[in-house]
Parts: sequence; structure tokens; C-alpha cells
Amino acid sequence: MARIALLLLALLLAAPALLGGCRLVAATLFLAEFLSGGGWPLLTAVTRPPVVRALPAAAGGRPVPVDLFIPRRLARPPGLVLVHGLAPAGKDDERLREAAALLARAGWAVAVPTVAGLTRLRLRPDDAEAVTAAVLALRREGAPSVAILAVSVGAGPALLAAGDPARAPALSAVLALGGYASARELLRYTLTGAYAFGAARGRGAPDEAAIAQFAAANGELMDEAGRRLVANRDPAAVDALLAALPPASQRLLSALSPEESVGRIPAPLFLVHGTEDPAVPYSETLRLARAATLSGRLARVAIVGAVGHVEPGTGSRWRDVSWLWGTFYAFAITSAGPAP
Repeated sequence: MARIALLLLALLLAAPALLGGCRLVAATLFLAEFLSGGGWPLLTAVTRPPVVRALPAAAGGRPVPVDLFIPRRLARPPGLVLVHGLAPAGKDDERLREAAALLARAGWAVAVPTVAGLTRLRLRPDDAEAVTAAVLALRREGAPSVAILAVSVGAGPALLAAGDPARAPALSAVLALGGYASARELLRYTLTGAYAFGAARGRGAPDEAAIAQFAAANGELMDEAGRRLVANRDPAAVDALLAALPPASQRLLSALSPEESVGRIPAPLFLVHGTEDPAVPYSETLRLARAATLSGRLARVAIVGAVGHVEPGTGSRWRDVSWLWGTFYAFAITSAGPAP
């Protein structure tokens, strides 16, 4: 932790002199506080707490719960939709609210919607509507630009919304932290602990409690083929078991795979992943980056030890911290500008 703090302090002291700009300083202070786990509350020390209120939003004629964190500043701030991962409390998750408040201190008006499918391990394509509703609500609030920052499996609905101009028009930037590319590969990892993409490969231990919760939340998918898949722990058997799923399940897995829609995202794309992520393997971000490249879209990618899943990591080095800082600063600058 001390080494991380020293590295961030060096960046903090050197970067403003080299480049200048309030957003650069805010981005540096934000990362210093985030990567130190709050041990270096530099941004909190120099900013006031944001104003928090409900943000009216709706999708399909139904209200969507969204909270808005507004920085205390004179200029109208750029908008940011923060999309949570698996969180039973949705927008009321304590760590999510802390992250939203810190991002607001860094200069964004942060909208945090509850994505219903991510509160109960039952993700569906229409969960993207909650993300869209938050984007449009920020537009109605007069945000000069709107970006998306999605964490973990929240990348699924976030990238689906970002790739549909009718759902999320004119986004300035999209960042996925610890996201995934393929619903099939995410299932393989969840059920067997195995992951592989190029040289990135390994094996962890499945979380049996999470698997049981997933099966209970998706009862309509647990036909005979679905039950065989969920009961399997052999990585070599996964492909055949996936292929045996009924057409409706195959279509659902494709619809929930960001690699199949990332090429339709017009906004600049930023992908960050921790090398020791225990929840979603970093091979998924490499897979997503390849899908973007093959479809003609460029993504800035940072695979670093400085983050774990969506929290500070333990494998930080100077190169990791500097690359993460550069990626986040680039996102901060891009997200505050006009949509492409």
C-alpha cells in the first residue's frame, strides 16, 4: 500500500506541471483515493460532498429507480451513468454509492440506476433499458455530455445499450471495469473455474453457492439440457453441453454477449481489468478488445495488477499504475467532450 501511495504521489506532483488542467488533477486525486482503498483521501479532502437526489427516469412506461450525485460546482458537469454489477441492493449498495460520490467529487453528475436483473442473478437483454433510462434522464437534466462506466457483469446491459443509438444516443465515452465479452465463456468460468484466451488461461474454484443461486433465479432455463450444463464441472465438456441447449437459450446467450454488439458502439471504448480478478477473468476483456478490433472499433485497454475485480488490487507496479492513470485520464477527458 505504501508503494502505491508513493507512486500516485509522484504522478500527482508531476502530472499537473507537465500537462495542467483541473480534470487531470481530479482524475489523479480520484485514482489516489481509489487505489489506496481510501487510505489517501486526497479528493475527499479538497472537495465538498455531492448533492444526492432521485432522478426521474422510466423505461417501457415503468419507473426506473435512479439516484443522481451532483458535484458542488458552478459549471454544468458532464453526465456519467454508473452501472453496477451483481448487487442485491441495486443502486443502494453501499460500495456503489461510495464510488458514485467519489466520481461526483471528480467532476461528473453521476446517475446510478438499479438494473433489476443484476440484483438477482437473472440478467436479460431488457435490463439495458434501465441504462438507457438513466442516459436519457441525464440528457433531460441538461448534461452537456453523457458517458457510461460499467463494472463487472454490468458491462452486459451497459454495452448493449451503448450499441443501440435508439437506446443511448450520442454517448461521449464508455468504460468497462472488470467486464465480460461472452456469456458462454462466463458460464464456463462460473461453472468450472476454467478460462482461456490466447496466452491468458487458468483455472479457479467454482462458487457452488453462486451456482445454486443462479439456477434458482433462472428456473425457466433449467430444462434437462440446462440442468446438465449447470451440474457439470469439467471444462472439456462445456462446449458440447452448451451446444445441446435449446434455441431460445442459445439466442439468450448471444444477446447477453457484448462481443456480438461491441462493433455497433460509436463512442470511444475504454476497457480496464485486473490480472488477478477472481470474479471475471481478464481474458474476457482481451476477448472483448479483439471483437472491437475485428469490427473496426478501437479500444484503449489496461490489464493491470492495480485493480482486483472492482476494487484495489495487490499486484501494483509503476507501469500498472501509470497505465491505469493514463487510461482513466483519457476517459475523463473524452467523456467530458462532445459525442463523436
